[in-house]
Amino acid sequence: MTNISFIGLGHMGNPMTKNLLKAGYRVSVYDIVPAAIEALLPFGAIPTHSIQDAVKEADVIFTMLQTGQQVYDTCMSSNGIFANAKKNVLYIDCSSIEISTTRELHLISIKHHIRMLDAPVSGGVSSAEAGTLTMMVGGDESYFAEITSILEKLGKKIIHAGTAGNGQAAKICNNLILGISMIAVAEGFTLAEKLGLDPKKFFEISSNASGQCWAMTSYCPVPNIVEKVPANNHYQPGFMATMMLKDLGLAEAAATDVNASLPLGTKATELYQLFVKEGHGKVDFSGIIKMFN
Repeated sequence: MTNISFIGLGHMGNPMTKNLLKAGYRVSVYDIVPAAIEALLPFGAIPTHSIQDAVKEADVIFTMLQTGQQVYDTCMSSNGIFANAKKNVLYIDCSSIEISTTRELHLISIKHHIRMLDAPVSGGVSSAEAGTLTMMVGGDESYFAEITSILEKLGKKIIHAGTAGNGQAAKICNNLILGISMIAVAEGFTLAEKLGLDPKKFFEISSNASGQCWAMTSYCPVPNIVEKVPANNHYQPGFMATMMLKDLGLAEAAATDVNASLPLGTKATELYQLFVKEGHGKVDFSGIIKMFN
């Protein structure tokens, strides 16, 4: 049986771990929050008390963390992954972090005989729960081929994006589009309502016209139009506004590195900065529609 270690059991890591357990894998889990570990015990997860303990017998290691610094420390500390994992272990980082950090860790992992892939995900908590994430994977294609059967337990679309760091590049560009399009959808619905259009009627029209996009049809920011979206639950995340702001910041940093212009991305970043500053950082990012009412 493949021994899997999963580190980082938050909004995304929890349901991803459950799907691995449901598929019959032996999964050792670790998180700095004990309650996050305990929540997975009824599903068959094996608790551990440190990263070192979690990874020492693992054939495959997953991390799902919030920042590049957290991923770096988890890999590089004396009790971390690189110093304590078995040689030739497959390590898959599903966090959304800086491309530069990812590529640095790829290089360091080689020295430790660890086979690393970066595999950030798209689809949010609902897709993580359903096992229907989109996963964009960067790294050696032979590693990708070896891990695909496991990744298919987590996502419905698993795409090899290319060399080390290309998974992160794809995620950053995707979320740049998402952040901008969510603001556009929020503005469109707000204007439609003030012009006297019924929101459901406007949705029926625009979702079948040229305004159609994922932010509208799959993650509508207006309540009671699309099923199972945060708008229906007082904008409980989902994908927190602070995380969207982080990803927009990653896009801006990447654009600076390659001398690319992001005029709409910069404006979207400013709007999410304001939304977070007003105390809505833990609200789902679709809740930004409340700024326009």
